[in-house]
Amino acid sequence: MANPFHPRLYVITGAAFLRGRSLEAVVTAALEGGADCIQLREKVSSGRELLAAGQLIRRLTREQGALYIVNDRIDVAAATDADGVHLGQGDLPLAVARDLLGPDKLVGISTHNVAEAVAAEAAGADYIGLGPMFPTQTKLDTEPVVGPTGVREVRRHVQLPIVAIGGIKHEHVPAIIRGGATTVAVISAVIGADDPAAAARAFCQSIATAREGRA
Repeated sequence: MANPFHPRLYVITGAAFLRGRSLEAVVTAALEGGADCIQLREKVSSGRELLAAGQLIRRLTREQGALYIVNDRIDVAAATDADGVHLGQGDLPLAVARDLLGPDKLVGISTHNVAEAVAAEAAGADYIGLGPMFPTQTKLDTEPVVGPTGVREVRRHVQLPIVAIGGIKHEHVPAIIRGGATTVAVISAVIGADDPAAAARAFCQSIATAREGRA
């Protein structure tokens, strides 16, 4: 059976980029713009704050038929009935996440090179995040830049959906999608945009156009 994970646009939350706006307003706008996968990622929030944010995002994504993923926190994912969890290389093993969440939930893994991507596929990941594509200010402890050429190399070795992440702007989308990425993940480019709905819409259009050109 084909892997069901094939989002138009993967948007990751970041409280630092809300610019005084509410999480509800910005996530709602991103969904209205076409984002169909929202990841809750707040590294400095308390457990209770994450729970409240997760409940909010679960409600909003369910209303729009979008996916809701939680970064790192398997407990928050379980407590808010997330569609899945996204794990870093230093987080709990994928098998443990499967045991805790059940076999029907998505598990994504952050990867930075071919070896990590191959290992994630062998372990049974549903998709991989690959990056950073370009230098980014949203994460300070980044691995070396991968770039579109890195996407091509990883695609030669894995069949999993690839979500490219890290410093991605509209002009980068064609090369990334042509390289074999399934979609892109963005944080500040949508969450921090003056008009998150318009920003999401523009990314969705760029991705769709690039996919058509690849077909």
